[in-house]
Amino acid sequence: MTPPTSPASSAARSERGKARQRNEDAFLDCPQQGCWVVADGMGGHRARHMASQSVVDSLAALPAQDTFDQRIEAVRRCLQRLSRRLGGEDRPTAKGSDDTMGSTVVVLLLDGRRAACIWAGDSRCYLWRSQRLYQLSRDHSLLRQLMDEQRLSLAQAQAHPDSRALTRAVGARHPLKLEVLELSTHPGDVFLLCSDGVYQGLTHVELGSALDKGTPQQVVDRLFTAVLQGPARDDLTAVVVRS
Repeated sequence: MTPPTSPASSAARSERGKARQRNEDAFLDCPQQGCWVVADGMGGHRARHMASQSVVDSLAALPAQDTFDQRIEAVRRCLQRLSRRLGGEDRPTAKGSDDTMGSTVVVLLLDGRRAACIWAGDSRCYLWRSQRLYQLSRDHSLLRQLMDEQRLSLAQAQAHPDSRALTRAVGARHPLKLEVLELSTHPGDVFLLCSDGVYQGLTHVELGSALDKGTPQQVVDRLFTAVLQGPARDDLTAVVVRS
Protein backbone atom coordinates (compact mmCIF):
# COMPACT_ATOMS: atom_id res chain seq x y z
CA MET A 1 0.00 0.00 0.00
CA THR A 2 1.14 3.55 -0.69
CA PRO A 3 2.46 5.18 2.51
CA PRO A 4 0.22 7.92 3.93
CA THR A 5 1.29 11.55 3.58
CA SER A 6 1.86 11.93 7.34
CA PRO A 7 2.01 8.73 9.43
CA ALA A 8 -0.27 8.65 12.44
CA SER A 9 0.91 7.45 15.83
CA SER A 10 -0.48 4.16 17.09
CA ALA A 11 -0.15 1.33 19.58
CA ALA A 12 -1.63 -2.15 19.85
CA ARG A 13 -1.94 -4.95 22.36
CA SER A 14 -3.54 -8.38 22.51
CA GLU A 15 -3.94 -10.78 25.42
CA ARG A 16 -5.56 -14.14 26.02
CA GLY A 17 -8.87 -14.05 27.85
CA LYS A 18 -8.98 -15.51 31.35
CA ALA A 19 -11.23 -18.35 30.17
CA ARG A 20 -9.21 -19.11 27.03
CA GLN A 21 -6.37 -21.56 26.49
CA ARG A 22 -5.04 -19.61 23.52
CA ASN A 23 -5.36 -16.08 22.15
CA GLU A 24 -7.42 -16.36 18.97
CA ASP A 25 -7.34 -12.67 18.06
CA ALA A 26 -4.82 -11.06 15.70
CA PHE A 27 -3.94 -7.49 14.79
CA LEU A 28 -1.95 -5.36 12.35
CA ASP A 29 -0.36 -2.10 13.52
CA CYS A 30 1.27 -0.45 10.51
CA PRO A 31 1.32 3.36 10.79
CA GLN A 32 3.92 3.67 8.01
CA GLN A 33 1.34 2.27 5.58
CA GLY A 34 -1.68 3.90 7.23
CA CYS A 35 -3.30 0.52 7.86
CA TRP A 36 -4.57 -1.08 11.06
CA VAL A 37 -6.55 -4.30 11.55
CA VAL A 38 -8.20 -6.33 14.30
CA ALA A 39 -9.47 -9.87 13.63
CA ASP A 40 -11.27 -12.23 16.01
CA GLY A 41 -11.21 -15.87 14.95
CA MET A 42 -14.08 -18.31 15.24
CA GLY A 43 -14.68 -21.98 14.61
CA GLY A 44 -12.92 -25.05 15.99
CA HIS A 45 -10.19 -24.48 18.57
CA ARG A 46 -7.28 -24.55 16.10
CA ALA A 47 -9.24 -22.94 13.27
CA ARG A 48 -9.94 -19.72 15.19
CA HIS A 49 -6.31 -18.70 15.45
CA MET A 50 -5.54 -19.74 11.87
CA ALA A 51 -8.45 -17.72 10.49
CA SER A 52 -7.70 -14.48 12.31
CA GLN A 53 -3.99 -14.70 11.51
CA SER A 54 -4.81 -15.37 7.84
CA VAL A 55 -6.81 -12.14 7.74
CA VAL A 56 -3.93 -10.11 9.15
CA ASP A 57 -1.24 -11.79 7.01
CA SER A 58 -3.26 -11.33 3.82
CA LEU A 59 -3.84 -7.62 4.43
CA ALA A 60 -0.21 -7.05 5.46
CA ALA A 61 0.96 -8.54 2.15
CA LEU A 62 -1.12 -6.24 -0.08
CA PRO A 63 0.97 -4.43 -2.73
CA ALA A 64 1.14 -0.64 -2.94
CA GLN A 65 -1.73 1.23 -4.61
CA ASP A 66 -1.72 4.62 -6.31
CA THR A 67 -4.83 6.15 -4.71
CA PHE A 68 -6.86 5.90 -1.52
CA ASP A 69 -9.85 4.57 -3.44
CA GLN A 70 -7.67 1.83 -4.88
CA ARG A 71 -6.49 0.95 -1.36
CA ILE A 72 -10.09 0.49 -0.22
CA GLU A 73 -10.87 -1.68 -3.22
CA ALA A 74 -7.70 -3.74 -2.69
CA VAL A 75 -8.71 -4.48 0.91
CA ARG A 76 -12.21 -5.43 -0.19
CA ARG A 77 -10.97 -7.83 -2.87
CA CYS A 78 -8.34 -9.33 -0.58
CA LEU A 79 -10.90 -10.16 2.11
CA GLN A 80 -13.38 -11.55 -0.40
CA ARG A 81 -10.71 -13.84 -1.85
CA LEU A 82 -9.72 -15.00 1.61
CA SER A 83 -13.35 -15.60 2.54
CA ARG A 84 -13.78 -17.88 -0.47
CA ARG A 85 -10.59 -19.71 0.44
CA LEU A 86 -11.57 -20.30 4.04
CA GLY A 87 -14.97 -21.50 2.87
CA GLY A 88 -18.36 -20.71 4.36
CA GLU A 89 -22.01 -21.48 4.55
CA ASP A 90 -24.91 -19.09 3.92
CA ARG A 91 -26.18 -18.95 7.48
CA PRO A 92 -25.44 -17.15 10.75
CA THR A 93 -22.42 -18.75 12.42
CA ALA A 94 -21.95 -18.92 16.17
CA LYS A 95 -18.54 -18.20 17.55
CA GLY A 96 -17.00 -21.35 18.91
CA SER A 97 -18.85 -23.85 16.71
CA ASP A 98 -16.60 -26.66 15.55
CA ASP A 99 -17.75 -26.79 11.91
CA THR A 100 -16.66 -23.32 10.88
CA MET A 101 -13.45 -21.48 10.19
CA GLY A 102 -13.80 -17.76 9.97
CA SER A 103 -12.98 -14.43 11.49
CA THR A 104 -14.38 -11.02 12.13
CA VAL A 105 -12.40 -8.14 10.68
CA VAL A 106 -12.24 -4.39 11.14
CA VAL A 107 -9.79 -2.33 9.09
CA LEU A 108 -8.85 1.34 9.38
CA LEU A 109 -7.13 3.09 6.47
CA LEU A 110 -5.76 6.63 6.76
CA ASP A 111 -4.21 8.94 4.19
CA GLY A 112 -3.95 12.64 4.94
CA ARG A 113 -7.41 13.78 6.01
CA ARG A 114 -9.18 10.75 4.50
CA ALA A 115 -10.18 7.71 6.53
CA ALA A 116 -12.04 4.52 5.78
CA CYS A 117 -13.38 1.84 8.09
CA ILE A 118 -14.05 -1.58 6.52
CA TRP A 119 -15.57 -4.41 8.51
CA ALA A 120 -17.51 -7.65 8.79
CA GLY A 121 -18.65 -9.16 12.09
CA ASP A 122 -18.69 -7.64 15.57
CA SER A 123 -15.17 -6.27 16.01
CA ARG A 124 -15.59 -2.51 16.23
CA CYS A 125 -14.17 0.83 15.19
CA TYR A 126 -14.72 3.82 17.48
CA LEU A 127 -13.83 7.48 17.03
CA TRP A 128 -13.07 9.86 19.92
CA ARG A 129 -13.57 13.44 18.70
CA SER A 130 -14.23 16.68 20.60
CA GLN A 131 -14.94 14.87 23.87
CA ARG A 132 -17.48 12.52 22.27
CA LEU A 133 -17.26 8.81 21.47
CA TYR A 134 -18.75 7.57 18.19
CA GLN A 135 -19.17 3.92 17.21
CA LEU A 136 -18.37 3.99 13.50
CA SER A 137 -18.97 0.31 12.76
CA ARG A 138 -22.28 -1.49 13.21
CA ASP A 139 -22.22 -5.08 14.48
CA HIS A 140 -23.10 -7.79 11.99
CA SER A 141 -24.74 -10.01 14.60
CA LEU A 142 -28.07 -11.68 15.20
CA LEU A 143 -28.38 -9.59 18.37
CA ARG A 144 -28.18 -6.36 16.36
CA GLN A 145 -30.50 -7.76 13.70
CA LEU A 146 -33.17 -8.68 16.24
CA MET A 147 -33.01 -5.21 17.74
CA ASP A 148 -33.21 -3.49 14.35
CA GLU A 149 -35.72 -5.67 12.50
CA GLN A 150 -37.95 -6.93 15.32
CA ARG A 151 -37.59 -3.87 17.55
CA LEU A 152 -36.53 -5.99 20.51
CA SER A 153 -34.88 -4.41 23.52
CA LEU A 154 -31.28 -5.31 24.31
CA ALA A 155 -32.42 -7.63 27.12
CA GLN A 156 -34.97 -9.35 24.87
CA ALA A 157 -32.45 -9.85 22.07
CA GLN A 158 -29.83 -11.19 24.49
CA ALA A 159 -32.33 -13.82 25.65
CA HIS A 160 -32.34 -15.38 22.17
CA PRO A 161 -30.32 -18.65 22.25
CA ASP A 162 -28.32 -17.61 19.16
CA SER A 163 -27.85 -13.95 20.08
CA ARG A 164 -24.05 -14.24 19.75
CA ALA A 165 -24.30 -15.55 16.19
CA LEU A 166 -22.65 -13.46 13.49
CA THR A 167 -24.49 -12.60 10.30
CA ARG A 168 -21.30 -11.66 8.44
CA ALA A 169 -17.67 -12.74 8.84
CA VAL A 170 -14.70 -13.63 6.67
CA GLY A 171 -15.12 -17.28 5.73
CA ALA A 172 -18.50 -17.68 7.40
CA ARG A 173 -20.74 -16.38 4.63
CA HIS A 174 -20.27 -16.49 0.87
CA PRO A 175 -20.18 -14.13 -0.88
CA LEU A 176 -18.76 -11.88 1.82
CA LYS A 177 -20.51 -8.51 2.14
CA LEU A 178 -18.18 -5.95 3.65
CA GLU A 179 -19.36 -2.63 4.98
CA VAL A 180 -17.34 0.52 4.26
CA LEU A 181 -17.58 3.91 5.96
CA GLU A 182 -15.51 6.82 4.66
CA LEU A 183 -14.97 10.04 6.59
CA SER A 184 -12.71 13.07 6.90
CA THR A 185 -10.44 13.23 9.92
CA HIS A 186 -9.92 16.19 12.25
CA PRO A 187 -6.73 17.06 14.14
CA GLY A 188 -6.67 15.18 17.43
CA ASP A 189 -8.98 12.38 16.31
CA VAL A 190 -8.38 9.09 18.13
CA PHE A 191 -9.56 5.80 16.61
CA LEU A 192 -10.01 2.54 18.49
CA LEU A 193 -10.23 -0.85 16.78
CA CYS A 194 -11.08 -3.66 19.17
CA SER A 195 -12.47 -7.15 19.55
CA ASP A 196 -15.62 -7.80 21.57
CA GLY A 197 -13.53 -8.86 24.55
CA VAL A 198 -12.65 -5.19 25.04
CA TYR A 199 -15.93 -3.36 24.52
CA GLN A 200 -18.05 -5.95 26.32
CA GLY A 201 -15.97 -5.37 29.44
CA LEU A 202 -16.47 -1.58 29.50
CA THR A 203 -19.34 0.87 29.31
CA HIS A 204 -19.54 3.50 26.58
CA VAL A 205 -18.52 6.13 29.13
CA GLU A 206 -15.54 4.07 30.31
CA LEU A 207 -14.35 3.62 26.73
CA GLY A 208 -14.52 7.36 26.13
CA SER A 209 -12.69 8.14 29.36
CA ALA A 210 -9.88 5.78 28.42
CA LEU A 211 -9.45 7.43 25.01
CA ASP A 212 -9.51 10.98 26.31
CA LYS A 213 -5.86 11.59 27.23
CA GLY A 214 -2.36 10.30 26.70
CA THR A 215 -0.32 8.62 23.99
CA PRO A 216 -1.77 5.67 22.05
CA GLN A 217 0.29 3.29 24.23
CA GLN A 218 -1.02 4.89 27.42
CA VAL A 219 -4.57 4.61 26.11
CA VAL A 220 -4.12 0.94 25.24
CA ASP A 221 -2.67 0.16 28.66
CA ARG A 222 -5.50 2.06 30.36
CA LEU A 223 -8.09 0.05 28.42
CA PHE A 224 -6.51 -3.27 29.33
CA THR A 225 -6.12 -2.37 32.98
CA ALA A 226 -9.82 -1.52 33.14
CA VAL A 227 -11.03 -4.65 31.32
CA LEU A 228 -8.74 -7.03 33.21
CA GLN A 229 -10.20 -5.85 36.50
CA GLY A 230 -13.39 -7.64 35.44
CA PRO A 231 -14.08 -11.22 34.30
CA ALA A 232 -12.29 -10.70 30.94
CA ARG A 233 -13.22 -14.20 29.79
CA ASP A 234 -12.76 -13.47 26.08
CA ASP A 235 -9.53 -12.51 24.30
CA LEU A 236 -8.69 -8.80 24.32
CA THR A 237 -7.27 -6.90 21.36
CA ALA A 238 -7.11 -3.15 20.88
CA VAL A 239 -5.41 -0.85 18.38
CA VAL A 240 -5.38 2.88 19.13
CA VAL A 241 -4.56 5.40 16.39
CA ARG A 242 -4.11 9.14 16.79
CA SER A 243 -4.42 10.96 13.46
